[in-house]
Amino acid sequence: MIRFSVARGSSTAHHLRSRMDIKNLDAAPPFITKDGSEIRELLAHRNSVIRNQSLAEARVPVGGSTQEHYHARTEEIYFITAGCGRMRIEGETAEVKAGDAVAIPPGKKHKLWNTGSETLKLLCCCSPTYEHSDTIITEGNDKG
Repeated sequence: MIRFSVARGSSTAHHLRSRMDIKNLDAAPPFITKDGSEIRELLAHRNSVIRNQSLAEARVPVGGSTQEHYHARTEEIYFITAGCGRMRIEGETAEVKAGDAVAIPPGKKHKLWNTGSETLKLLCCCSPTYEHSDTIITEGNDKG
């Protein structure tokens, strides 16, 4: 067993901490993805040492939805952190709520609606990383 002992306040402790790549949601600027979602990218190749995946928080306003789309290469995991909604993947629809994780394989058309009374928030894990160029829109942004 290897043990590391670093005194508080030492330059070695600072050096070890400085190699950590930590991002805070409040500092992540929002932007709109190709499907109309507002996201805050936490970790990806654009802003961290991460190269093969990305993590972002997405928000869908009350009564809002994403445009149906798919990703040719990217698989996604949606983890609902607040609110509730309806998820459709390739014609199959299910209700989702805080605490639910949804697997979205590459090439599968999907759409998310906020059916609740608060902003629907979710973490989106993408591998490989989210890219506009890998997002193919398959319909308009309807409420249905």
